[in-house]
Amino acid sequence: MEKRRILVIDETIREGMQYRAVMFSHAQRLKILEFQEKLGVDICQAAYPPAHESEIKAAEALILHAQKNRFQIRIAVMGRLHNNDAEILLDTGAFDLHFHININPEAPDPLPGNLPVLLDHIKSRNPDCCISLAMLDMGRFEDCILEKYIQMLPLEKIDILSMPDTSGMMAPVHVFEKIHNLVLKNTDITISVHCHNDMGMASANTVTGIYAGAKIIEVSALGIGERNGIADLYTTVKTLKNMGFETGVNTDDMDTFRQYYRFIDSIVHEQTGNHLLTQDTPVFGSSVNTHVAGTHAQGSFGLTTRPRYDLNVLCGKHLVKKYLKAHNFECPPESIDGLTKTIKGLSAAMNRRITLQDIKKILAAN
Repeated sequence: MEKRRILVIDETIREGMQYRAVMFSHAQRLKILEFQEKLGVDICQAAYPPAHESEIKAAEALILHAQKNRFQIRIAVMGRLHNNDAEILLDTGAFDLHFHININPEAPDPLPGNLPVLLDHIKSRNPDCCISLAMLDMGRFEDCILEKYIQMLPLEKIDILSMPDTSGMMAPVHVFEKIHNLVLKNTDITISVHCHNDMGMASANTVTGIYAGAKIIEVSALGIGERNGIADLYTTVKTLKNMGFETGVNTDDMDTFRQYYRFIDSIVHEQTGNHLLTQDTPVFGSSVNTHVAGTHAQGSFGLTTRPRYDLNVLCGKHLVKKYLKAHNFECPPESIDGLTKTIKGLSAAMNRRITLQDIKKILAAN
């Protein structure tokens, strides 16, 4: 299939403040924006201005900061699709205006009656703006209901149609079917995907949405967001690149990614007492580097180029040799089989892994 250039929207700020009521200060938002700019993110979804005047000021400050520093990243603001919110978003000076509506088949008027007029007004005030409309949500409704709503939209006045799995209930096969059918029937629509992680499928669903024909992903650092979060920025973009898609995000800049993720994690830990970045975090956690089974010591498995090794009853002699080398221990080759047997026996007897101190004692005894 044709591999496309994918646009990346980082929603760490807006979605992040929906994660367990985390709040980002002005300085923290600026630093997040700077991380996104350095990594090559296309759009920062920076605020929800209709919520409070502080959100308006935050959006304005980020827009000004980006302009003064000649950032390439675009600043987006979000609100509901009605007149009042539209005016607030326009007043921030943002060019990327993200709106959302709720699908309700039982409502007598499913869409605002003045929608074409409202969209024309937005464009008249800001002719160069990019209008995105999210329909909440694709996971809860059949294709026929989604198509009914989409047919009622003045699509020629909308730049991006965002299809969120807000309920976080979908599997990749379902995302593919919905997005693919939508693309086939509406070839001129630019579709964005926004997937929640309640079932642990957000990143996989987002990747599948792009494979099905969407052109934009909505992600966040460490997948931070409402409830269990949304798709993760790094793993989603890296997977798409591995599949042949292009993005502007520099996934090779691991140092900046680590700094970005640790910064977000430090804020979450300070405010909630818990970490998002743990030993089991994909790519950035320590577990991804750790080998235990003997089979895994014989090949280049996993992502890391700097593996670590732990010893228990499942280890083999190849893993034991690599463990010894990693800790600068000397052991005659003819002694490896016996040492491995000793390690396995001790682990089984003590019902735990073998520690560095255990190894020192075993070697000293021999």
